[in-house]
Amino acid sequence: MSETAVPPPPEHAPHGQLPTGGSVRAITRWGEPVMHRVQEPVSTYDDDLRALAADMVATMYAADGVGLAACQIGVDRSIFVFDCPDASGERTVGVVCNPVLTLPEGKDRQIDTDLEGCLSYPGAFVDCSRPDHAAVTGTGLDGEPVAFEGDGLLARCLQHETDHLQGTVFGDRIATKARKKLTKEHDRAVEEYPAGWPLEA
Repeated sequence: MSETAVPPPPEHAPHGQLPTGGSVRAITRWGEPVMHRVQEPVSTYDDDLRALAADMVATMYAADGVGLAACQIGVDRSIFVFDCPDASGERTVGVVCNPVLTLPEGKDRQIDTDLEGCLSYPGAFVDCSRPDHAAVTGTGLDGEPVAFEGDGLLARCLQHETDHLQGTVFGDRIATKARKKLTKEHDRAVEEYPAGWPLEA
């Protein structure tokens, strides 16, 4: 178990603060089967689910991430946690089970191209184009309906984490040339991120 600094609670926690008291786990990397398949829906809302979410939160903070899906700690379950700022810098936190993503269409759809990275492919960032606004609905840790939406990095995060639960990594969304650049950056940084990272950082 690793100790990690937890940021102060944000003002924007529409469905409550993130669960605490979890243990940091090693992050699962791209290439592991669990990272590349549709995750099992959450159907039971119990103490085990809350403990899983708490571990995910602890791991996300230990790795300096803004979001984390269960598959990123090797668990085949459709749930992600996040603590991420929007374009204005306001942080939002949440837990989403069985997310359904809604993106703008038609004249409301604007594309934002910016650097993106993934804790499961650490040390590497390349430009990735995504809609600049996103909304997610799903359920919380007690099975209650939850909904989040935002722009900026928050929009990117909601899309990135929902992708994970569909078996998609952001490397699947970029061109071959960008993927090669991403791989080179990752390979150069490999010694900074041992197999047990962030436990063994």
